[in-house]
Amino acid sequence: MLDNQAVMQKDNGLTRLCCRSTAIGMIGIAERGGALRNLYFMEKSGDSIIETVSTPLLEEAFMQLDAWLAGRLNTFSLPIVAEGSGFGQRVWKSLSEIQYGSTTSYGKVAEALGLPGAARAVGSACGRNPLPIIIPCHRVICSDGQIGGYLGGADKKRYLLDLERRNRE
Repeated sequence: MLDNQAVMQKDNGLTRLCCRSTAIGMIGIAERGGALRNLYFMEKSGDSIIETVSTPLLEEAFMQLDAWLAGRLNTFSLPIVAEGSGFGQRVWKSLSEIQYGSTTSYGKVAEALGLPGAARAVGSACGRNPLPIIIPCHRVICSDGQIGGYLGGADKKRYLLDLERRNRE
């Protein structure tokens, strides 16, 4: 659950970003104040250079991400702080409760929050998820079974869902 992973610490103001190539492309993970803050899907670009640093927390995050992508891990145990609105927080907490290898719809998430008819707002909150994969917004699909949108693109979302289905069996 998100509550168990969230670490609320006094922010020291220094954000560290580490970028690495993974099975799903270039990923950037940012940490500040002893907690992960963002996961970015990044495109390789030959004419831009990003200087990155590493910390023990970022090393652990990439180690767990690599294990997750290899099917050896299905739950992350990392300190996170997902900054956003109160509604976003509620949505992201709900997403963290979706079981590995399972999916639900935007509408069902809205209903679980006591807000039937708020499927679009749930979709918007998923699009603002600062820690995709770790907070598994890829597990939310349209009520008609269509894949829906994803911050990393539909191909990445499909890949992540297929990965979880294969490794759950």
